[in-house]
Amino acid sequence: MPTTRRSKVFTISMPPEMAAAAERLARRENRTVSELFREAFRAYDERQVGKFIDEMGEYARTRNLQGYTEADIPRLIDEVRAEMRTEREVVKK
Repeated sequence: MPTTRRSKVFTISMPPEMAAAAERLARRENRTVSELFREAFRAYDERQVGKFIDEMGEYARTRNLQGYTEADIPRLIDEVRAEMRTEREVVKK
């Protein structure tokens, strides 16, 4: 019965000096090169997610010129709904 591989294999290329540095670091930390690259990817991914969140926060700050806070949301929703009801009533007449 064939076994199912639980990971995907990638082949990467890098300059010889970078490969040697990766191998030295893996040996120094008693890890495989695969473990080293998995951790490097996780760190990179977390940094990218953090960067995206920061960018979205900056974008959101430029969209909130009135300085609304979360506490304002229920009141704003009520105001918009009241305006929509008023508009529907005007159209019905």
